[in-house]
Amino acid sequence: MELLLLFGSFSLLLVMGTPVAFCLGVSSFLTVLYMGLPPMVVFQRLNSGISAFALIAVPFFIYAGDIMVRGGIAGRIVAFAGAMVGHVRGGLGQVNIATSTLFGGISGSAVAEAAAVGGIMIPQMKARGYGADYAVNVTSMAALIALLLPPSHNMILYSISAGGTISIADLFTAGIIPGLLLAVSLMITAYLVARHRGYPTEPFPGLTIVLQLGAIAIPGLLLIAIIFGGVRSGIFTATESSCVAVLYALLVTILVYRELDWKGFVHATMGAVRTTSMVLLIIGMASAFSWLMAYHKVPTTLIDAMNAISDNPIVVLLLLNVILLILGTFMDMGPTIIIVTPIFLPIAQAYGIDPVHFGVIMILNLGIGLNTPPVGAVQFVACAVGKISVMESMRSIWPFYGAGLAVLLLVTYIPALSLWLPRLFH
Repeated sequence: MELLLLFGSFSLLLVMGTPVAFCLGVSSFLTVLYMGLPPMVVFQRLNSGISAFALIAVPFFIYAGDIMVRGGIAGRIVAFAGAMVGHVRGGLGQVNIATSTLFGGISGSAVAEAAAVGGIMIPQMKARGYGADYAVNVTSMAALIALLLPPSHNMILYSISAGGTISIADLFTAGIIPGLLLAVSLMITAYLVARHRGYPTEPFPGLTIVLQLGAIAIPGLLLIAIIFGGVRSGIFTATESSCVAVLYALLVTILVYRELDWKGFVHATMGAVRTTSMVLLIIGMASAFSWLMAYHKVPTTLIDAMNAISDNPIVVLLLLNVILLILGTFMDMGPTIIIVTPIFLPIAQAYGIDPVHFGVIMILNLGIGLNTPPVGAVQFVACAVGKISVMESMRSIWPFYGAGLAVLLLVTYIPALSLWLPRLFH
């Protein structure tokens, strides 16, 4: 009965349009009251959920991303990517994806990437004759690349949700090849769709211009090497690297590019504070919710149910992917990771699936959910920038969904795509 109340109240509130954090908190509170436990339990679990030291990295990476967006780094990356791949069929679509790949290694946030890159690229694509739906779909799907490349906030959340036993450095490393594979698959899809629609190419500016724009973009792109190299080599932890990212972003945007003025600094700071507040509230509420599920042995029950269906790891992975895809369409990524990791990770490990490998599967899977209604935050941002409805976008997004699902299947059933690079560094 307790589980029925927990999931029933959560689902009802979610359908009513209640913010996810309050859905989690209210359903947890009602269940604790029904069980006869002190209501203080919910607040203790909330406090415990947001007290993990590693969580400090999340607001700092968010802050660094906001500073870079307002400090001119995104614009220079767009110019460099345009010079490199703009001459390919559907040139601006290719530029969009290349920019998202480069910027994703800096922002670590799909929503921030959709807003930053989309704000620059979508108006340009529409002005040069590209369909608004094509521009939005390329932007929203390419933004998912940021979820896999360091410094992905969601990799940190996954590690914390797993009890802090999974190396964040290994997770950062494991996402690189799948992230690049997603970029390549989206570029091929964008090319085929652009060719079918007859979209133009951009003239190649010449190798000299490419090198010049690359040199201008280097100060911003160096942050990728600083974060990844520092964490991977052990010079500093993921938490410390987030602080380094903020300091470096300030130095580049103020002293090198000289585009971050006082007004932009204040806006970046306030934006980071608002985003961090929302993220931490969701994390805290989700911690109380996941504790109740663990208390009622939901993971054990699901493992028994999986065993009743099949003991084949291939079938189990397929079932987990289907469940995650469905959950991703209704819940935001952060709370979903916190809620389902304690449930699904033991199942995956029971079938011999590496926790780092499973983390990449989960991040990519739920990332696709960010681009799927009714709770598709990335798609909503891209549609808002492109000034089209979600339904208009959905009518033509299927080739890009196909590319994302193809990469998800490859990552799921070829563990080496995720595990080869981390093992290389050990």
